[in-house]
Amino acid sequence: MTVLVTGASGFLGRAVAAEFVTRGHDVRTLQRRPSGVGGVTDILGSVTDPSRIARAIEGASSVVHLAAKVSLTGPAQEFRAVNVEGTRSLLDAAERSGVTGFVYVSSPSVAYEGSALAGIGAEPASPRRAQGNYARTKAEAELLALARDSAAMHVVAIRPHIVWGPGDTQLIQRIVERARRGRLPLLNGGTALIDTTYIDNAATGITAALDRLDRAHGNAYVLTNGEPRPVGELLAGICRAAGVHPPRWSIPAGLGLAAGTVIERLWALRPGRDEPPMTRFLAQQLSTAHWFDQRETRRALDWSPSVSIDEGLSRLAASYAA
Repeated sequence: MTVLVTGASGFLGRAVAAEFVTRGHDVRTLQRRPSGVGGVTDILGSVTDPSRIARAIEGASSVVHLAAKVSLTGPAQEFRAVNVEGTRSLLDAAERSGVTGFVYVSSPSVAYEGSALAGIGAEPASPRRAQGNYARTKAEAELLALARDSAAMHVVAIRPHIVWGPGDTQLIQRIVERARRGRLPLLNGGTALIDTTYIDNAATGITAALDRLDRAHGNAYVLTNGEPRPVGELLAGICRAAGVHPPRWSIPAGLGLAAGTVIERLWALRPGRDEPPMTRFLAQQLSTAHWFDQRETRRALDWSPSVSIDEGLSRLAASYAA
């Protein structure tokens, strides 16, 4: 089939597009810069541009939508333009062109209200209670996408949680750089239990969702490795893989939340060139449990992860060694 993948210049989007190529599909991509994926047809543009969407989607039978504005801070209208209105435009074009399958790649943050999430499934997305502009607009877009599910176009929402692996210039690179400078604290000793998703597992899980739309459509599923570990242990593993010292100091969660609040306000007045070192949302993520029951996801998608966290860390170490 012909699959349109949006956001294929990003870490996860690139892996998803490559996975579809490996499976023998005709793959097009839509994003603002070349995807770097061999065997795909790149169409450069934004999901905020209906004319580029129309060109990209013509003749496609399926869409996997990953393009989004992802940041810890920024004006609400920028998030809304891409995450909500961009998704709306893509859904409209998909319905007009006869697309039969639509996978919306969401985030567990759409149902996160700041308290621990322990052993739950995909709770309803809540634009009102989600934390921050990114999560709120992703929640709104997820609800918008699932509302378009129909007999003519099956829609499913997949929420991969904390995707990481070799080549990640966002999460992994920032962890390593801050650890190298001694600016990576633990909150409450790093004891919060969290789930993560190795990049290969995220890619195969998303492609499995398209294969299983007949029984998965109309629903949202959280996707993880299903191996919850203390956040301090995971950070230490990543640091050791990169050859840097793991975080050696800890601060109370309350102090992290307070610092995040102040830094967010300062960033709003005078944004830095990179992500802020701490935000309220980041402090919450580092100090509260967030792990998920994967039984329904694996049953509905007929999928299971193929790369364990330990194997993923070994691959990460090998990539740094190379």
